[in-house]
Amino acid sequence: MRREIVEIPDAVARLLDGSGQALTEAGRDIRERDPRFIVTVARGSSDHAASFLKYAIELTAGLAVASVGPSVASIYGAKLRLAGSACLAISQSGKSPDIVAMADAARKAGSLTIALTNTPDSPLAKASDHTIDILAGVEKSVAATKTFMNSAVAGLALMAHCTNDDALMNALRDLPVHLAKAVDCDWMELAAALADESSLFILGRGPSFAIANEAALKFKETCAMHAESYSAAEVMHGPLALVRPGFPVLALAARDASEPSMADVVGQLAEKHAAVFMTSEKAGKAVRLPYVATGHPLTDPLALIVSFYGFVEAFARHRGLNPDEPRNLRKVTETL
Repeated sequence: MRREIVEIPDAVARLLDGSGQALTEAGRDIRERDPRFIVTVARGSSDHAASFLKYAIELTAGLAVASVGPSVASIYGAKLRLAGSACLAISQSGKSPDIVAMADAARKAGSLTIALTNTPDSPLAKASDHTIDILAGVEKSVAATKTFMNSAVAGLALMAHCTNDDALMNALRDLPVHLAKAVDCDWMELAAALADESSLFILGRGPSFAIANEAALKFKETCAMHAESYSAAEVMHGPLALVRPGFPVLALAARDASEPSMADVVGQLAEKHAAVFMTSEKAGKAVRLPYVATGHPLTDPLALIVSFYGFVEAFARHRGLNPDEPRNLRKVTETL
């Protein structure tokens, strides 16, 4: 897992170079089809990448994005009215039967279907109009890192081409340099706050909320520790009842319009004596974690997850666990 985290900057550069033509063509096709909405099909870390792209697409293209349950096609056999839409199907292996079935059903229903996969000759690729090879390279770690990142970057590049967003495209070209710096951010200050705890909250807002979902999964996978992700807008409702002095909270703040509101929530949690850590200069009474600012609000969260990956792998080993051999898990899970 550590080796694959270190490979992320090169993997992103390889994707942008090697799949550039496919991204350009698929992005142009989306623009010409002018879909009324977009649906995503994915599970696990791929679904977190889809959630990240939901925010990115809604913010950049003004298109509503909805996640479609794969079982709608594979188990229930329902036919969705998807004419006039585009469908993003995301899968590392490209062979989970339910993902393939939903992508195939979307295409037959009239949706422009685009597969983001690390296996370009997979069943998912064959079921789609366009296939983007995310070119992450072989990923042996059960906990996905390179493939999550490259799926998210591929989706951003797709929309940058679709909307002719030069600022986003330039930010993506610069991203490998920022990610290389993000790998070196040291978050082990978190370890002491987690030493005697069995659970924590991870907060985000907008695109960084999707990143918080991914981070919570990685805590469970690699550290056998319960982590719950929340939007900073939601945590002050029911979940607040769980917060007590010393309760750990990790706030993943990006440099975007949500940063001030996240800082306000973090301040309120710190006043309740929670052990709060935040990736922001606005951390106030919370502990400020080091972060890499990328210069674009949609690439900032991706640098944060790379820093988190480095931490969670190290923290698993700190707890005496092998992050490469999580209990009960295997690399590819095929669901119906």
